[in-house]
Amino acid sequence: MHFITRLACYGLMFYIAQLLAAEPQAAIQEVAKDKAQVLEQKVADKESPKAEPQAAPITRTEVQAVDPAGQAPVDDAITCLSRTLYWEAKGGESADMEAVADVVLNRLGHEGFPSTVCEVVKQGSEKSPCQFSWWCDGRPDQVQEEERYTIAKEIARKALNQQLKDRTGGALYFHDRSVSPQWAKSYIKTTEIGHFLFYKPKDLAAR
Repeated sequence: MHFITRLACYGLMFYIAQLLAAEPQAAIQEVAKDKAQVLEQKVADKESPKAEPQAAPITRTEVQAVDPAGQAPVDDAITCLSRTLYWEAKGGESADMEAVADVVLNRLGHEGFPSTVCEVVKQGSEKSPCQFSWWCDGRPDQVQEEERYTIAKEIARKALNQQLKDRTGGALYFHDRSVSPQWAKSYIKTTEIGHFLFYKPKDLAAR
């Protein structure tokens, strides 16, 4: 009887410890999401730099607290950007992910594109074609490789903090080397990185 009682006590203590651990984690997630919202606004407000809000950078601990299992709803800047890097550059190197992040942030607030990361990533979902294929390919969006997703979130953090040098030359579009889309003929190729070729419009306006 005493043994059973002790087991019950240990179980209760473990449960309480889990609850206490979960509360700080949830608080860290909210801090990270709030920071990301301010940072994406700062990136999007390209025409009015004086109006940019003050924004503290997202830390490594904070970004990894968001969507830790890669199963959360895709509805905040960190998750939207991280999943995009994970899926669009799947099979590529970190440089591929960084370049995809550059395109997302180059589009953010640019004429012809939305003003939030999630809206940029999901653009076209209401009518074909989607701007980022992973969002509309009909496949599950949950993460399958934890280590690779950790890398994607760290790159997303640096991108939102504006700590990445734009390696695409201001590109707004890209495609995989394995395809030759007709639209690419109307744009200027800026560079080639890993699996991708990058482009920008000749008149700098989105189409």
